[in-house]
Amino acid sequence: MPGPHTANATPPVALSFAASDPSGGTGIQSDAMTFAALGCHPLSVLTAITIQDSTGVEDVLPVDPDCVEDQARLLLEDIPVKAFKVGQLGNADAILAVAEIAFDYSGVPLVVDPMLHSSRGDDLASDEMIDTMRDVLLRQATVLVVNSSEARRLAVEDEDERMGADLGGCARRLIAMGAEHVLITGVRERTTQVINVLYRRDGPVQTDTWQRLPGRFHGPGCILTAAIAAFLAHGADVNAAVRAGQSFTYQTLTRAFRPGMGQLLPNRLARPPKL
Repeated sequence: MPGPHTANATPPVALSFAASDPSGGTGIQSDAMTFAALGCHPLSVLTAITIQDSTGVEDVLPVDPDCVEDQARLLLEDIPVKAFKVGQLGNADAILAVAEIAFDYSGVPLVVDPMLHSSRGDDLASDEMIDTMRDVLLRQATVLVVNSSEARRLAVEDEDERMGADLGGCARRLIAMGAEHVLITGVRERTTQVINVLYRRDGPVQTDTWQRLPGRFHGPGCILTAAIAAFLAHGADVNAAVRAGQSFTYQTLTRAFRPGMGQLLPNRLARPPKL
């Protein structure tokens, strides 16, 4: 039997750059729960404080970018990390700081959720932030995860051209900006099923179709991106991590609960799928 000071095996460590969500539906709280549910030790770098509940976001208070960088670098000098997940960032300077850290640790897979708006539709990213994402963050992404609305907004600068932009074309533009893989989810499309397509430079490589569930959910995109990062931290390749991440997310949605007066919260205590 191990003695009291014997070190046990360390689980894979995943680090999240994200805002807080006091409801636990998104952000740092959601990422930590998802990482833990999937057998990873969670590290957290706080990028903003949000005022929100299960109905939506009322305000965002960015953390100073120097503080964002200091949090991350102190952790990374101490603890080896197997995967990064980037969620909501407070401002353009924070995006620059995170992109610089990702560049310095380019061997660590990076999953990016741009968080351009909340589940309710609250706008969470300024034009300056979107431009900075295009210029410096997307080129660091192992997997960029966007819904169809986010894909069009990130890929197409002209607002008049954005509405009807082809999603495959958007994926090609985002990959040209530097993203290694782009997963575009169909949750915002008016289809009977949710169709998610994974792209890389040579085109679509994987399509997954899911039953569209009734109700409005708080934070499924955060769960999906954190789950993909967790599976990458366990050593899965991108295709396997993306598929397993979707399966885990879908399970959390089928077991969602409504603790307040707003949206359903996915239940991360769902049994994780095997790779």
